Amino acid sequence: MSHAPVALPRVAALIRQAVPRLLEGVIAPLAVFYTALAVLGLTGALIAAVTWVYAGVGWRLIRRIPVPGTMILAAIAITVRALLGLWSGSAVVYFLQPELGTICISMAFLASVRLNRPLAQRLALDYIHLPSTVLRHERVRRFFARITLLWAFVLLANSSVSIWLLLHESIGTYLLVRTSVVALISGLAAAVSIYAFRRVLGRLHHYPAPAALTA
Repeated sequence: MSHAPVALPRVAALIRQAVPRLLEGVIAPLAVFYTALAVLGLTGALIAAVTWVYAGVGWRLIRRIPVPGTMILAAIAITVRALLGLWSGSAVVYFLQPELGTICISMAFLASVRLNRPLAQRLALDYIHLPSTVLRHERVRRFFARITLLWAFVLLANSSVSIWLLLHESIGTYLLVRTSVVALISGLAAAVSIYAFRRVLGRLHHYPAPAALTA
């Protein structure tokens, strides 16, 4: 094909980028909530969770670091969740909201395949650059459609397991088991996605582009 080789970021580089975000956005909030729940009760835990998110926003503003739009949305979302949790007096209500949101996202992934606009492709382009000739190739289009389907079912599986745990186990068990199960399922899906992407790109360099793409 008449395009420059496309290289994925090194796995080590991806891990270095992902670990701080994972700690700040997933591990730390759960640790803060669970610790505050054990010491201060539900109200204190909800306040601590909201405080953690806004402290992260404030820290960036003080250091004049751009605040990601996703962090602003997360702050708004956790505020609404906490208010509903305080109003209902139930930790289940607090944790159930994002799980229902994840189910909606999984439905959006499925719909995007039906509309020939796979969300996996849009997300991938946020991290790596792919030439238009690559994106138009039939193999690449099939890949993104299949990976979008994969992640639709991964999100649905994560939410289903999480909701079952939330309704049948204690909050402590839910936080521990849910985090481990979601990390395992998502990690396996990410590994499959990266492997499949490398394989598709490798095959593109061994087969000529269709005439429609090279015209």
